[in-house]
Amino acid sequence: MPTPWQPQFLYAVCQHGAEAVLKRELAVRAPQLRPAFSRPGFVTFKLDAPCTDPEKFTLPAVFARTSGFSLGSLKGERLHDLAAQLWQLPDVLAFLESHEVAGLHVWQRDERTPGERGFEPGPTILADEAEEAIRELSPIESLRPDSAAGRSTPRNRWVLDVSLIEPNQWFVGCHRTTSRVASWPGGVPDLELPEHAVSRAYLKMAEAMSWASLPMSRGERVVELGCAPGGASQALLDAGLEVIGVDPAEVDESVLADPNFTHVRSRSVETSRKVFRHVQWLAADMNVAPSFTLDAVEAVVKHPGISIRGMLLTLKLPDLALVDEFPAFVERVRSWGYRDVRLRQLAFNRQEICLAALRSRGQRRVLRTAGARKQTPGKRPPTAPAPSDHPESPT
Repeated sequence: MPTPWQPQFLYAVCQHGAEAVLKRELAVRAPQLRPAFSRPGFVTFKLDAPCTDPEKFTLPAVFARTSGFSLGSLKGERLHDLAAQLWQLPDVLAFLESHEVAGLHVWQRDERTPGERGFEPGPTILADEAEEAIRELSPIESLRPDSAAGRSTPRNRWVLDVSLIEPNQWFVGCHRTTSRVASWPGGVPDLELPEHAVSRAYLKMAEAMSWASLPMSRGERVVELGCAPGGASQALLDAGLEVIGVDPAEVDESVLADPNFTHVRSRSVETSRKVFRHVQWLAADMNVAPSFTLDAVEAVVKHPGISIRGMLLTLKLPDLALVDEFPAFVERVRSWGYRDVRLRQLAFNRQEICLAALRSRGQRRVLRTAGARKQTPGKRPPTAPAPSDHPESPT
């Protein structure tokens, strides 16, 4: 009987500059891991002992965009030479002998922090060229360029991962598509900033909706606290929602012109509670400390006569040491009656995280796009459908 595959090295992708806080988080939540190789946006770890059940292993990290098991690294000057080396790596060959691979994810680690000098995470020309070279030499029919499956990866299947650490250095790994974000190469959804967007907050809200998969329906109402200048509100409007934006600052005229948008020009604490009646959803992205955002939200959701089904909150992190307070944030939101609470540093977040909350997991269902006024906010022309599933487990 062949020896079962029991990997001992892991990789994790994070935001450029978030490596230290990722390690700090995992030192508490997964003390069996020891940091190994590290570059901005990419960290590897070694388990104290080989993993005996790789199919069920998950990395419990808010700051990890995606993660998996390491299968080796490569160095070379030409794409096709690197691609050829990949299919000869001993760990890759051993993995392929015992596992059916249904997808291929190739990405380039972030060059900078999202939004810095126009940089946004996502597909790059180099990653596309590397993927083409890998597929051309693939011994696996499902990963060949002419395969009908393309980049589509079914639920709960293995994916081969290639992270371009440098143009001449690749790290190879694998992971299971056990969550929505596991279908995104490098943990980045297939989004781009549309021409009509007034700010990059559009990307954050579009990703938050895709990740959280809240059961929002066309025509439902959402209040956004801290809406100016209106980028996130545009993403909500493009998803077919009616938006009430609360902010004392000015909102862009193009957003004000949308008949489904209402601007309440006041601070959240001074806003009449009548504004929140007959509203199903609440969003917030205020440039204040997390405690102040949670204070403002609590004043709304606990007010008599107001029934908010779910929330998408951006929590700013002026000090990354606030990672130690994440459990307290979650418990505070749960104390308001929201049992399904999840945290994630989105790919398009900066020094902040997103908190998604629902009254119960029973409310959760897959987002439907058929009834939206427009296509999914910021969606690129799809190369493959993402598997329909729930986001990763709550913190």
